Amino acid sequence: MTKPLPGRRDDGLAQALAGCAAGDAACLRRLYDGLAPQMTGVAIRLLRRRELAEDVVHDTFVRIWEKAALFDPERGEARTWMFAILRNRALDVLRGEGRTDLVDDFEPMGMTDESVDAEAAVTALSEAGALRRCLGRLQPVQRSVVVLAYTRGLSHGELAGRLGVPLGTVKSWMRRSLLALRECMA
Repeated sequence: MTKPLPGRRDDGLAQALAGCAAGDAACLRRLYDGLAPQMTGVAIRLLRRRELAEDVVHDTFVRIWEKAALFDPERGEARTWMFAILRNRALDVLRGEGRTDLVDDFEPMGMTDESVDAEAAVTALSEAGALRRCLGRLQPVQRSVVVLAYTRGLSHGELAGRLGVPLGTVKSWMRRSLLALRECMA
């Protein structure tokens, strides 16, 4: 177990991170119970949308679990390290939504063709094509998420911002849709 450095505040977070690095899910639960409410508050202040903030906090704890072995108590406090992950994840989401705004700014200059929406892209596919048939089996909103991601290059964050749904919802739609497409095309 890691010991707190002299003069540094440690609430047992470094030990919990060491437990996460060793694969102890109870340590992750202890971190989550102790920090999730505070992290959610910070994320809401950054993102201004509760559902998006909750998704970011969830992603943060997934990353904490995956990267716990990288934490070095010699370089700083555990709390600071974990909140840096939260901040970086929230900024990634904000950047993703910001790119949507930049795309919208260029539309009046003719840089993009908004007349080609997700449904028009599906319609343009060959009538007999397997991809069109498989896309047709998806729910309309899930089909739009897949088509917009692949034809316009929109990220999960951009899609969430554009559709006004939580980031986790977009990720779930994308994952389920791609699995369904893979199964249908096989």
